[in-house]
Amino acid sequence: MILKLFPQRPDHPLADSKEFKRILAEILVDRPVNAVEELRGWYQSLKHAENFRLDHYLDVIRQLDDAAQPHLRRLERDYLHSLHLSPLEQQRLWTESYDYWGEVAALYRLCLQRAQLDPKSKGTERFKGALPLVMTRVQAALGAQVRWLAYRYGPVGEDLWGKLGETYLAAEAAGHAQKPVQLYPSVRGLSSVAQHYLHSLVFFTSSMDSLLPQQIDLADRLVAHFSPGFVFSRDCRPDSVYWVDAGGGVAPARLARRPGVSRPCLRFFSPGPTLTALTELIHLVERGEVPSDLNLGGEYPPKVLLPVLHHLRVYWALQPPQRRHHRHSVKTRMAALDGFDHCYAVFAGAAGHLAGEAGAQHWLVENVSLGGFRACLDDSKGERIKLGSLFSMQPEGGENWLLGVARRFNRLAGGRAVVGVQVLSRQARSVELHPRRSGFSTAIPGIYLRDGGEPGLVRIVLPQGGFNVRESLDFNLEGRSCVLIPVELEESGGDYEIARFREQSPG
Repeated sequence: MILKLFPQRPDHPLADSKEFKRILAEILVDRPVNAVEELRGWYQSLKHAENFRLDHYLDVIRQLDDAAQPHLRRLERDYLHSLHLSPLEQQRLWTESYDYWGEVAALYRLCLQRAQLDPKSKGTERFKGALPLVMTRVQAALGAQVRWLAYRYGPVGEDLWGKLGETYLAAEAAGHAQKPVQLYPSVRGLSSVAQHYLHSLVFFTSSMDSLLPQQIDLADRLVAHFSPGFVFSRDCRPDSVYWVDAGGGVAPARLARRPGVSRPCLRFFSPGPTLTALTELIHLVERGEVPSDLNLGGEYPPKVLLPVLHHLRVYWALQPPQRRHHRHSVKTRMAALDGFDHCYAVFAGAAGHLAGEAGAQHWLVENVSLGGFRACLDDSKGERIKLGSLFSMQPEGGENWLLGVARRFNRLAGGRAVVGVQVLSRQARSVELHPRRSGFSTAIPGIYLRDGGEPGLVRIVLPQGGFNVRESLDFNLEGRSCVLIPVELEESGGDYEIARFREQSPG
């Protein structure tokens, strides 16, 4: 009985202050991916550590989490911007980062649970002052998982939405939801549980499935910049655009789909004055100006930033984006080949040989419209379709090939994925273009889009770098010769460009 009067010492290496300082110092100077992997190992061991006083337990987790932040930023930067990562290296960076945020969130949540189980202990009393910070870090970590899922176009499951909503509601009940805290020593400014929850909601409803990973990062930073101006409330206001059942474990949705019966956990949000501020920023960037207070994680030219800004304006608008064409449900198989070279060969007459080669993909088309279609495909190998990729496609049993661009991509459970394709042409044809510049005789391959153009303009798909605004091209158009005068570059993809030309008779 006497022995129980004295608390037992934690049997864990991190409980020893000297050993903890040594481990922390090594983590700080280790390679980022190795440091994050080691931290995850320590987190797993801490889940089962006993006899830690709660305030001491939190202090250990907090210091490890602080030490991880520069490494996590480096991993994210490498994942998004490194040009030389192999698929295996990309997968490792993604897994280490995504799993890190899940494990540190679980430890902070464990702190909250222990405080509830033993509310009157000395450790819990000292822990109470850190409640707003702990809850905010939980919310930020869960939000980081939402962001990493978006980088790979993965679904956000009910479990993650449930934890986000549960943390927000618990903070609201405790009076901490709006409490401003400094999230990490290296992060400027203050944030709160409510702000991070709203950030995740706005991020998700901004349709990241049609942006490239680098654009998703930019969009996330813009959401962080603008989300404090969003209106978030219990009541459905006239300008409310979205709603979420914070206690239901479901994703937020537009008010085009009503929430049904009123429930205590329903919350509504809208861009409010943010939409005007976003439009003003677009006008500034169009003039070549980027405000100094806009933290984008680097410097980006207007041509990179503007597509993301325009995208956000569409999805933050009071009226949802309208489909241009009605969709029809179908079930048909389709062969698909990606890349400019494959597409050029297909429309040059080599389709029969290419359709059966190993590189051909096989999709199941689920619905079609005049503008494109949605198809389901096997994603068990984990090789995502890159948005903006050029595809030539042939429906099963048909002879005609289509030319299109992947505009949306989403991973589903069970190793499946869906791709949304915009059809560029149903009558494409491969051609050779001859620059008129003296002494330059090499032909440029091109894919002539015979349908869908504007009167007087010709649209040509060229290999990357093939468009020169100062170079006119000789072109045989439907059996007659003409000159193509460059007008503008319409779009640039990974290995192709779509350019517009004005047709002119040869002089």
